[in-house]
Amino acid sequence: MNKPSPQAAYIHCYEQIRDKILNGELPAGMKLVEERLAAEMGVSRTPVRESIRRLEQEGLIKKKRVVNPTDEELRHIFQVRILLEGFAARCAASYMDEATLGRLQQCIDIARKGDDQETMLANKEFHDLIVQSSRNPEIVSIIDRMQSIIYLFRKAVVYYKRPFLIDEHQSILDAIRARDAARAERLMQEHLQADLDFYLHLGRR
Repeated sequence: MNKPSPQAAYIHCYEQIRDKILNGELPAGMKLVEERLAAEMGVSRTPVRESIRRLEQEGLIKKKRVVNPTDEELRHIFQVRILLEGFAARCAASYMDEATLGRLQQCIDIARKGDDQETMLANKEFHDLIVQSSRNPEIVSIIDRMQSIIYLFRKAVVYYKRPFLIDEHQSILDAIRARDAARAERLMQEHLQADLDFYLHLGRR
């Protein structure tokens, strides 16, 4: 059997550790031990170390522990999203074509009728399409690096059924379709603020 290349081993480790964090197998606050993870995955410590470094950049690991962000850190993360995704929604009202508007409507329709996993995917595509419509590669890059930590928030608001989540998506789309840039930006900002407030409330239960 051929030994996997260093790049393949790194990708395998990264995806394994990331998925274990996202599905809760590696819980918040848990210390990650390179030797143990390497033994479990049958690889050397090098791809494990590189994977942890990347996951630190993505916000899922902090000081070798699975991230357990404070309320203040959560607010900082959302401040970035509110600024960038709000601006992206403003841009989308000017730039978005009819085909993409149609895809946004499909995302909303799927989220209304689908199961949690289908809603998660539709929610992600809805936000991704709007970010891409900013036509600003720096904004797209920053949000892309935040995708893993955003997943944790998205999972919570979908699984715990945040009220009005999909209705807010429809209102954002209606503003974009009407080419009302200021309203689209404001609605996106309010939508993300509601996500944050809901997530913080969950943490206090």
